[in-house]
Amino acid sequence: MSDVRHVLVLPDRDAAEEAAEALGERFELDEEPRIVRDALAGEDDAEDAQWLVVLSDEDELLDPARLDAFAGEWDGWREEP
Repeated sequence: MSDVRHVLVLPDRDAAEEAAEALGERFELDEEPRIVRDALAGEDDAEDAQWLVVLSDEDELLDPARLDAFAGEWDGWREEP
């Protein structure tokens, strides 16, 4: 078992919440995705933040290419580890 995590970067909170909900419907997940606000360096405004959806993939069953395409549906992307 490994400690593999996938991080999807999304443009806003609504997109992150919708994506997190849809992930459970589309992929077989070990645990519920976490949503994290990532403030951009030097920015205090909540509008200037990216939202991250963090997925645990201990058994390495999730296909990175499918996650890339999935994040793209919300104008986001998957961060490379």
